[in-house]
Amino acid sequence: MNFALYGGLFLSALAAATILPLQSEALLVALLSMGGHASWLLIAVATAGNVLGSLINWWLGRSIERYRERRWFPVPPAALARAERHYQRYGKWSLLLSWAPLIGDPLTLVAGFMREPLGRFLLLVLIAKLGRYMVLAWLTLAYLER
Repeated sequence: MNFALYGGLFLSALAAATILPLQSEALLVALLSMGGHASWLLIAVATAGNVLGSLINWWLGRSIERYRERRWFPVPPAALARAERHYQRYGKWSLLLSWAPLIGDPLTLVAGFMREPLGRFLLLVLIAKLGRYMVLAWLTLAYLER
C-alpha cells in the first residue's frame, strides 16, 4: 500500500474542503485512471479528508461567531444576515450541497456559525461528500471501460 499516495489524496481532499481554492477531484480521477489501487479505498480516503476539512469549517464558523460585533469581523453584516436567512430557510438540508463548488465550503462554515448540531452536520456532509466521490469514480471507471 502506498501511504504517500493515499496521504496525498487525504490532504488534497482536506484542503479542498476548506476555504482554500483547491480541488481534489482531479487527483482522484488521476489515481483511478492509473489503476492498481482499490477504488473503494480511494473513495474512502478522499471522503474522510473532505469531511474533516468541512468539520474544520464548521468549527471555525462556530468559533468566530462570538466576534461578530467586532469591527474587524471578516463578513459584512448584510452578507451575514443573508447567509443566516438562507440557512434558516433551508437549514440542515442545504448541507447536502456541501459538495458543490463555490457554495459548499461557505455552507459548512455557516452551519457552524448557526450552531448546527455536530452529529447531524457530520451525517449530512458525509452523505454529500461520499455521494460526490462515488459518482465521480463511477463516471471515471465507466469512461475507462468503454
